[in-house]
Amino acid sequence: MTIKEIIRSSAKPFPSLEIVPPMKGVSKEELLNSIRPFMEFCPPFINVTRHREEFEYLPQPDGSYTRRTVRRRVSETAVCAAIQAEFKLEVVPHIICAGASVGKIEAQLQDMKFLGVDNVLALRGDCLLGEKRFTPEPDGYRYASELVTAIKEFSVKEGKDFCIGVGGYPEKHFESPNMDADISNLKKKVDAGADYIITQMFFDNQAFYAFRDKCREAGIKVPVIPGLKPLTNPRQLETIPEAFSLDIPQELVRELTSHAGDKTACYRIGMEWCSGQCRDLLAHGAPAVHFYTMGRQDNVLEILKNNF
Repeated sequence: MTIKEIIRSSAKPFPSLEIVPPMKGVSKEELLNSIRPFMEFCPPFINVTRHREEFEYLPQPDGSYTRRTVRRRVSETAVCAAIQAEFKLEVVPHIICAGASVGKIEAQLQDMKFLGVDNVLALRGDCLLGEKRFTPEPDGYRYASELVTAIKEFSVKEGKDFCIGVGGYPEKHFESPNMDADISNLKKKVDAGADYIITQMFFDNQAFYAFRDKCREAGIKVPVIPGLKPLTNPRQLETIPEAFSLDIPQELVRELTSHAGDKTACYRIGMEWCSGQCRDLLAHGAPAVHFYTMGRQDNVLEILKNNF
């Protein structure tokens, strides 16, 4: 079943999840057991992230270096297959431009077709560490809109009609000069064939509502699913804005900072803030709420208990 069909047919809003493939050495049972508690809340789909390849450089006797690919995580394809088989729900693998050639992306889509996956999330992906500007592979895609077009072309050629999600940025992508330009880029992705939008995390719902309104004003009619992540510690007040170029409301900053020495209190503050965001989003017509679990369970489970 496609995500757009799930949204259209759902009688009430629902939660969805995003997980990161586990590090090598984690067993399939451990992965599935980490997901199992969420099944009480009947999430209709789980997103599985994809990270671009990492490299290490090995010194050679002549003084030169040889680059070697390092794979630290279980493959996204294996994770999708395990979840799909165990829980009989939809999986949404991420397909990214970063570090991928046209041929590699087509091979990923062939794998998903073989598994019977109906949905993908098309993203540009991140720069390499230390890279100032995103550099596509010589035979690759520079923009997510190009990737969406390629997936649509694959669907026609292979007779496999993938439902395509794309990312949206309530506080704009950090590379966009302004919000209007960012909305214009988002519309290119939708015009290329994207079926729905999942947003980057945010901590001020007013930013999401303004973003959603701008999407509608620009003629973007596809569903927009808000993405949330509960904070857990004061250090994230620095790391998350740096990594994702977003704002954290002063009220939340003040609460976490004032309890910086109390890990339990900080965990509770972040969870309660996110739960309040979720409650407000549902009251304002969000068709679903997407949770970035990042390997954590308890706080997201508590938020689901409070809202679904």
